[in-house]
Amino acid sequence: MNIGESIMVALEGIAANKMRAALTMLGIIIGVGAVITMLALAQGASKNMMSRIQSMGTNVLMVMPGRSERGGVRGGFGSTQVLTLDDVTAVEKDCPSVDAVAPQVGGNAQVKYKNQNTNTSITGTTPSYISISNYQMQDGRFFTDAEVKSLKRVAVIGPTTATTLFGDSSPVGKTIRIRGIQFQIIGLLVSKGSQGFQDPDDQIMIPVTTAMKRVFGVQNIRMITAQAKSMKVMDQASNEISDLLRKRHNIVAGSDQDFMVRNQADIMQMANQFSSMFTLLLGGIASVSLLVGGIGIMNIMLVSVTERTREIGIRMALGARRRDIQLQFLVEALVLSLLGGAVGILFGFLGAWGLSRLPNASVAVSLSSVLMSFGFAAFVGIFFGYYPARQASRLNPIDALRYE
Repeated sequence: MNIGESIMVALEGIAANKMRAALTMLGIIIGVGAVITMLALAQGASKNMMSRIQSMGTNVLMVMPGRSERGGVRGGFGSTQVLTLDDVTAVEKDCPSVDAVAPQVGGNAQVKYKNQNTNTSITGTTPSYISISNYQMQDGRFFTDAEVKSLKRVAVIGPTTATTLFGDSSPVGKTIRIRGIQFQIIGLLVSKGSQGFQDPDDQIMIPVTTAMKRVFGVQNIRMITAQAKSMKVMDQASNEISDLLRKRHNIVAGSDQDFMVRNQADIMQMANQFSSMFTLLLGGIASVSLLVGGIGIMNIMLVSVTERTREIGIRMALGARRRDIQLQFLVEALVLSLLGGAVGILFGFLGAWGLSRLPNASVAVSLSSVLMSFGFAAFVGIFFGYYPARQASRLNPIDALRYE
């Protein structure tokens, strides 16, 4: 028998035992579907993470407070309060590789407009922040440096927050209350789109001085966002900022810094490593189902060898070689796996589609994950079908003809 005839015999066997074949393929179907769905979830999360990093702007450096230490107990990053507005001015003035600098301070706060209210992110910053972070204005304008210096109570609102408070009407020119303090909305941002669990459109920006002295009552800033003049000078800009702040904070050589500088490349590298680990974890968990399906195929093929012992003996008596018998049963196992893999791909797409309907879920099905899952299903069929096929080919023709 050639491969084509073996495939026809395998299909006839499946058609003759539909229920048994369906139950045998079920493990492969679930395995392939789970692998595609889980990899789609992991790849969607990876793309979402990368888009969030890229949305921060290009050539971006972030300066954050370091760890605090009291009584030998070290806090987490950001637990110290060391960055000031004077640091921002110094970086802008004394770091030649830095093109623009913007401070950030803030947190969540209750915002009210008439009978509407919402809890949203309040960011205190300066006009430089909008260009560094690639924000665009949809309506109105951004606040000016003069308004920052004079602690003006003006605000620029994100589209999600605007829809929550004002519906379809324009928010520009209207007055809201942030923690009971009146602010006039002077601008509406262009939507960046929801990015998983964080929505950059659900925020309000106000002058950093107003945020520090009137809203949050703090002396230090949460972060400094700087933009290097080009990607080539990112490392140089990072070194300039580190040297300057070490000098300003009186940190002697060899001592730990009370701040940390992170650039976009470092963040993307860490995100890629995390994404790869997450993908491998989800793919590995889902692949267990494929292995279970392979064991099911081995089991049913061993049963099939036992049931068809006389048939094997007759084929050998008529001149079939051992390799012909082995090929026949190996092809049958492979056909079962490939059919299960094909149905599993459909279930994988349905599973990915179902996850994409969930709120804040990001899913991306790639051709590589589909081909990998289908190829792995074929490998499982060959690997787990080899032992039953080998057992069938090693039967003694005389014993096989006598088998009842």
